[in-house]
Amino acid sequence: MKKNTHPGNILFIMCDQLRFDYLSCYGHPILQTPNIDKLAKRGVRFTHAYCAAPICAPSRASFYSGRYSSSHGVLGNDDNARLDEKMIADYLQPLGYRSAVVGKTHVHKDLKEISALGLDPDSPWCRASQTGGFEPYESHEGLFPDPVLAINPGQGYDTYLKSLGYDPDNPWDKNANSSVDPDGNLHSGWLLRSSKYPAAINEEHSETAFTTRRAMDFIRGCGSQPWCLHLSYIKPHWPVIAPAPYHEMYQQLEIPSAVRNEREYQNPHPVYQAFMEQEYSVSYSRDEVRDTVVPAYMGLIRQIDDHLGRLFDFMRAQGLDQNTLVVFTADHGDYLGDHWLGEKDLFHDVSAKVPLIIADPRADADTTRGQTCSKLVEAVDILPSFIEFAGGLPCRERLEGQSLLPLIHGQANVFQREYAVSEIDYADRGPRALLNLEPYQCRATMVSDHHWKYIHHHTFAAQLFDLENDPDELIDLGQDTRYAGICQEMQEYLFEWRGDLKRRCGLDYGFMAGQGPERDEEWGIIIGRW
Repeated sequence: MKKNTHPGNILFIMCDQLRFDYLSCYGHPILQTPNIDKLAKRGVRFTHAYCAAPICAPSRASFYSGRYSSSHGVLGNDDNARLDEKMIADYLQPLGYRSAVVGKTHVHKDLKEISALGLDPDSPWCRASQTGGFEPYESHEGLFPDPVLAINPGQGYDTYLKSLGYDPDNPWDKNANSSVDPDGNLHSGWLLRSSKYPAAINEEHSETAFTTRRAMDFIRGCGSQPWCLHLSYIKPHWPVIAPAPYHEMYQQLEIPSAVRNEREYQNPHPVYQAFMEQEYSVSYSRDEVRDTVVPAYMGLIRQIDDHLGRLFDFMRAQGLDQNTLVVFTADHGDYLGDHWLGEKDLFHDVSAKVPLIIADPRADADTTRGQTCSKLVEAVDILPSFIEFAGGLPCRERLEGQSLLPLIHGQANVFQREYAVSEIDYADRGPRALLNLEPYQCRATMVSDHHWKYIHHHTFAAQLFDLENDPDELIDLGQDTRYAGICQEMQEYLFEWRGDLKRRCGLDYGFMAGQGPERDEEWGIIIGRW
């Protein structure tokens, strides 16, 4: 990959478990996100962007590698990325970029394999291997109950809170993610009922405030070197505990009703039924729970928006808004009781679709500012976009997405995609036991165009939704024989997609393209000649 003159910096913002429709620029009727809306006005807002997997680690691994789960192999939250898997920083470093993370990545490589190779665990590469390939400027994975903190001591946020006089043992758990009632009683953030009270921490010391401040520190320290900063907020991911005043900002307002109907309970697909029976789904199916938790979820989003306003003002004062590509997205969504479900994992749009806003500061993007784009785009398209922005050439033997910059620059005809794909592996989730499945049987793949969404299950019958006539995805047509032809067509899309995966990535594309008998003969290898 050759190095060209770079046009500027890259700010890659990701929220964890943020629904695409919980932003005002995406049409939320109550929640206002003015700073994200301003970003949309100076960039392009994508209306059909899909994550590669609606669960944290596999989704992020696809964002970082530009490859689908079936290629990079991170299928569950505990999976290690392969040692030879290249990430964003690996592609940008030869182009002169310093790439770092402030916040969460949830992508790591196997420390035992690294140790077996005799590598120094404190070397920059080894440290970055535990944070998605990024320099861990301020790594904060954001889930530290006592047993987890015990094996991961010395966390930056933990140290910061202790220096301020918060709980001496685990301030992440006892302060940042616990709430306190008017009588001073502490309530664990692991209980959904605790969301009604404010966090037991000052807002300026919360995770979102800390993460934003550390992002500014990183930017200040970069000087003239081009940088790629992955600003990765842990919120609004659970525990859904918001600091004052955000915890009560939406408590007195009528939140949107859950999108669901009784028909979904009638003879549901086995996998869907197993997820409906999980405790989190049963809880979120109760109006009492939604009325308590969703306002706090909305408050956490508004808090992020306010802090992004701080960050954007800081960048503007530094002149960085003129030379920084800004990307805003999420790793996946959240059901919040829609379809009688909690959490994520499955493929309804509220789980698998993500917000995506891209603001390119260059004049080439002036014609599309403030526009929306309805093209089908995917998480794997982000890395190719970064490489093109940075002046590099695509890695044809590895990258499975395509750059979105032609869409930003008004060249929509250059970008072609007939369908979007997302995958899940629920081997580590509760439904596996209910369905009596072996771990390798817990796979499903979604393929979707603008009209149909088809879901192929490894062990069970397929599902099909008519997005044009049933945009809320309430009616599963997978077993309706009238749609057998549509199912077959979508299955052929899926077969085509699998055939295009780039699993052979050990050789440079140019070398592979030049292979053949002529090259063999240059090396004196002649096969079968008389």
